[in-house]
Amino acid sequence: MLSKPMETALNHQINVEMESSYIYLAMAAYAQAQNHPGAARWLHAQSREELAHAMKFYGYIHDRGGRVTLQVIPQPPVEFGTLVDLFDAVLEHEQTITGRVHSLYELALAEKDYASLPLLQWFLSEQVEEEKSAEDVLRMVRVAGLSGQALLFVDAELGKRQVG
Repeated sequence: MLSKPMETALNHQINVEMESSYIYLAMAAYAQAQNHPGAARWLHAQSREELAHAMKFYGYIHDRGGRVTLQVIPQPPVEFGTLVDLFDAVLEHEQTITGRVHSLYELALAEKDYASLPLLQWFLSEQVEEEKSAEDVLRMVRVAGLSGQALLFVDAELGKRQVG
């Protein structure tokens, strides 16, 4: 059984993951409107991945005898600037999520909820991948600059990401 503080924190994390999905979907829409279909595809895939993360927490709460309580998801921004600005925001967002998962891990330790540690360790490992992926894309976009053939090439590469 989950402790009340852990159940509350995991429910909040569902909200965080759903908000992340919504933010990435807004970013995808923005990229599409800015004629960056590859970046839009990459961000759409990211949105779906974040939704899957929310559902992983959802299932875990139920598996541990807790109750899922959904919360309001704020409206995401609609403007993101250049492609460099947009992927700067992606990296910053992933770093914020990493901090949230660290806090959950610390709470699980404080609550002696050792059963939650494998799940949270999975998310910590996932965040290493998420940050690296965002950093890799940001590096490519920065090298490509804001226009020209290099940016078209980078956008095409981003478009190769599968949308689960």
